Amino acid sequence: MQADLQAVCPGLLEITAEADNLWFLSLLGAREDIRRLAGLRLASLLALEGVGKKYAMLIQAWQRTALFSHEAEWAGPMIVADARRVLALKREIAALDDLIEPLTEDCEMARRLHSIPGFGPTCSGELAGEIGVIERFGGEASLALYLGMATLDRSSGIHTGTKRPRHVNTRAKAAMMIAVARHMEQVPVSRAYYEKKRAQGKTHNQAVRALGRQLARVIWSMLKHQRDYELR
Repeated sequence: MQADLQAVCPGLLEITAEADNLWFLSLLGAREDIRRLAGLRLASLLALEGVGKKYAMLIQAWQRTALFSHEAEWAGPMIVADARRVLALKREIAALDDLIEPLTEDCEMARRLHSIPGFGPTCSGELAGEIGVIERFGGEASLALYLGMATLDRSSGIHTGTKRPRHVNTRAKAAMMIAVARHMEQVPVSRAYYEKKRAQGKTHNQAVRALGRQLARVIWSMLKHQRDYELR
């Protein structure tokens, strides 16, 4: 969708940092003909889901200089259809999240994980379900490997290095990556650790996993000692 939008109207794409934002998707799907978005009045903009005064001003600024390529005639309908599909999927996900939250409250492990800043009910419930019982793991290192937050040493007498373990729970890893990324946005110390790893040359995902490795130790301790998260 973003590639088509870039070809049809790059100026429209420039008003948002993320093309899958709720308000932006609402805008893209507002009319059958994408070219008609340039003529939407303020009242119509404010009636769109997720569009408030701030985003309405951004849209109006774009409208004053809006330009569409000749490709809008045939690519425009595809962009509108894609935006509506993504928006519908987001609504379905939100509805599932609402169903998951009360189930999470009934699970002791999920409640404990939820006490970690950034670990929402969905990720906490997913992790609790995939971990099962903490007694399955011989230590925090094996838990970290299972969660996909650690690498295996492949050093020899000549070479040094690491490799990714094969026996990783991909569902748990995906939940951890999301939760850890949100966690560092809420905890300054964790954000500083992430920035330190980035400064050392790590990629974004590598730095998130490094922080996740630290949190795996915390999770192990929390679950073994039946304690909630404490920010010291």
